[in-house]
Amino acid sequence: MAIRKAKAVAVGVAEAKKNLSELLGRVAYGRETITIQKRGKPMARLVPVAKQPVGHLADVKGWLADDDPFFTYIEEIVRNRHTPRIVAPFKT
Repeated sequence: MAIRKAKAVAVGVAEAKKNLSELLGRVAYGRETITIQKRGKPMARLVPVAKQPVGHLADVKGWLADDDPFFTYIEEIVRNRHTPRIVAPFKT
């Protein structure tokens, strides 16, 4: 698997203002880096956001101890909110 290097492109402020949505798409999906220039001098850079690993809430450790009262409260809330459904027989 080859690592693609982002293309570097320079645009003027007026062009960036006029085509901002398109430039953002090129950065986000085309993995380009765009430098915005004012009178030929670099002023800002649009770069793709680095992908953050997505974790699961269950993977979080260290916030609460296993015997924290929070878990008791949550279990009580769930227990009190859950009412089994009684399905009525079909009438024909």
